[in-house]
Amino acid sequence: MDLQVEYDNRARVPENPAIIAGWQRDAAAFRATWAEAELGIAYGAGGREKLDLFRPGPGEDWPVALFLHGGYWQALDRSFFSHMARGMLARGVAVAVPSYDLCPQVTLAAITDQMRAAAMLLHRRSGRRLLATGHSAGGHMAAMLMATDWRARDPRLPADLVPAGLPISGVFELEPLLPTSIGAGLRLTPEEARALSPRHLPSPGFPLHAVVGGAESGEFLRQTRDFAAAWGGTAEVVPGLNHFTILAPLAAPDSALSRRAAAMALAVG
Repeated sequence: MDLQVEYDNRARVPENPAIIAGWQRDAAAFRATWAEAELGIAYGAGGREKLDLFRPGPGEDWPVALFLHGGYWQALDRSFFSHMARGMLARGVAVAVPSYDLCPQVTLAAITDQMRAAAMLLHRRSGRRLLATGHSAGGHMAAMLMATDWRARDPRLPADLVPAGLPISGVFELEPLLPTSIGAGLRLTPEEARALSPRHLPSPGFPLHAVVGGAESGEFLRQTRDFAAAWGGTAEVVPGLNHFTILAPLAAPDSALSRRAAAMALAVG
């Protein structure tokens, strides 16, 4: 198996620059028009440790979902993904979209801790438990949040601070990335890669629904199936969608993905 071919999604989808440019354009337009938006909330001291919070209406009394962006922990930021909140907002769910530092400037473990800090900030602001969702690398981090021992970080936190996950085209086993160009930037030892792989962590026993595009590589399809089975969750293959187009339904209020995401957030929030 050629792991570079399996995991190099930009090479697999040559039209990805136009898709990503469209994300950036649509996200900026969404931020400019959504009235209930609080932008640039700091969850840490670093310049990228900020999140944008979009609410369906005034006040804090809304279920909350945390959307974590992709880019193999090495690219992009929250400004490309604001409009991914649209579907859940239309169904009464507030959505937070954070940025985070990138590899190789920081470690993947540090990025995971940043996302934990973002989740803790949101809980302290709202008093609510969170749905974690995310794309690609963000799907990995959504799973890592589900597996977190929150009480070990702060005894005042609920043990089930993130009791549901909806990873989209996630990476749940990091070892296959190590020999690829993607893995070079992560600078992980085999031991670190295994320790940071949700597939190898005990299932927290929470609701999990993992989604992947039917036009994605065999490895992405396998990882989604294997991870969902290992954690006792469900897996969904969306026909015809690739690693980039798989996100489009999240921005559409009437899509099946938006309906499921909102239902999961409402159930825990």
